[in-house]
Amino acid sequence: MSKPLILVSNDDGITSSGIRKLIELMSTLGEVVVVAPDKPQSGMGHAITVGDTLRLVKSDLFGDILAYECSGTPADCIKLAKREVLKDRKVDLVVSGINHGSNTSISVLYSGTMSAAIEGAIEGGPAIGFSLCDFSADADFSHVDEYVLKITRNVLEHGLPTGIALNVNFPPKQNENLKGIKICRQANARWEEEFDKRIDPHGRNYYWMVGNFINHDKGEDNDEWAISDNYVSVVPCQFDLTGYHAIATLNEQWDI
Repeated sequence: MSKPLILVSNDDGITSSGIRKLIELMSTLGEVVVVAPDKPQSGMGHAITVGDTLRLVKSDLFGDILAYECSGTPADCIKLAKREVLKDRKVDLVVSGINHGSNTSISVLYSGTMSAAIEGAIEGGPAIGFSLCDFSADADFSHVDEYVLKITRNVLEHGLPTGIALNVNFPPKQNENLKGIKICRQANARWEEEFDKRIDPHGRNYYWMVGNFINHDKGEDNDEWAISDNYVSVVPCQFDLTGYHAIATLNEQWDI
């Protein structure tokens, strides 16, 4: 049987240690092709490049693995990979990451890592975004191998419902082993921002965005709870943002 074709991307950039780890693991499961940003693209969400050119440059960072660095966003990377690099070839799986930092809860909306995965789902195939809840530059990824492979094998074997991408988050490395995997919902948590206002040498105002992540969720079935209890969290995500529960309410209440 032919090996599955696995497309790898991320938002931390093609030189990050997280993508190198993911490529190493995916190479044991199938044929890997890499298209990743040429610079960090964290927090870009699902942005695409429409007012500038896009460039693809072949990279030899990963030996014999076909790899390109892209001047665009993570979503751009998947679009270019499908249309220009792989053309008519069927991609069996899109994987993104492994991100340096958490993408739990509301962060999925801002995440370039998850946007690459969701773009894969928009294209009609299964997709997974992997993140490690450790923002340090020398984050230890050594405890995630078993779970990345287990989750990926399950997706390759069983597929995913149409339009679904998995948001997978790993707790940071601790002295105790990970407890296992929890299929979760997204926690009711969000960033509460503040802006540090400053003045530049020309007397003009500028701002640094700061703030805190506040978890309002007391449940034990969400991704924030799973991470805090040393489980790997897996949240199925969809790109259809329709608030279906509100349709009937609006039709009843609005005079239209």
